Amino acid sequence: MRPIDVYKKMRREIQSIYRSRLQVQILLSLGEKNQTLSEIREITNSTSQAVLPKIRKLQAQYLIEASNYEYRLTPLGDIVRTKIEDFVLSVGVINRHRDFWATHFLEGIPQPFLSGIGNLQDSDLVSDTNVDIFQVYSRFLNMVKDANRIHGLTSIMSVGHADSLAHRIVENTSVELVVSPNVIEKLREEPYAEMLQALAPHKEFKVLVTNEPLKVGITVTDKAFSLGLYKKDGITYDTTTDLFSADPRAIAWGEGLFSYYRDRAEQVTF
Repeated sequence: MRPIDVYKKMRREIQSIYRSRLQVQILLSLGEKNQTLSEIREITNSTSQAVLPKIRKLQAQYLIEASNYEYRLTPLGDIVRTKIEDFVLSVGVINRHRDFWATHFLEGIPQPFLSGIGNLQDSDLVSDTNVDIFQVYSRFLNMVKDANRIHGLTSIMSVGHADSLAHRIVENTSVELVVSPNVIEKLREEPYAEMLQALAPHKEFKVLVTNEPLKVGITVTDKAFSLGLYKKDGITYDTTTDLFSADPRAIAWGEGLFSYYRDRAEQVTF
């Protein structure tokens, strides 16, 4: 049965949850930990008279249950809570950075990761301005300076970015880059060729090439994450605007995206 047909059939049940602020808040709060009635009242800023009917309704649907004066999610409730949480975070990040998403080439993000875009909710948009034309680059420098591990995806290269990474490689920081074929050709030319020759003894430095279309740029470290995208035309990479985050969810999302391409790439020997 198609999802739209399921919705027609289950519309009343679906709306009974999504249209209720209290039911959504109760499910989300129980996803964090078991809660007493007083804790639920505090989280929802509601009275017992308002909360208890909603609790009874969720119990009747086998989504939550009571145990030792606390309420907790059932396995079915946790499934529903997960879907609600994903929806809430996705809507949140889309609205928070709507102009960024609307003006860039989202097709460059593989579908499984595009579906998990809610993990980037706690991220900041950094853009170059007429007053500071190097805001994005400066933030990148701070990221790699504090990193114990650096993973990157890129289809572009600049001397400044390469030099900052080279300094960390010399300091024995683990650096792995997955790049597009055009970047490999650029790295075989000067000044990159000389730089790579000097870095050859450092075994913690790896460059891999992917033949899959690479229309996204990320830097992910053990402490932070950044995301850059192509402009809407899918041809020009936007170097003036990136999303940055230190949130563990965003870092995990970035690591997953990096691994997606690394698993499909081949290591290059210069």
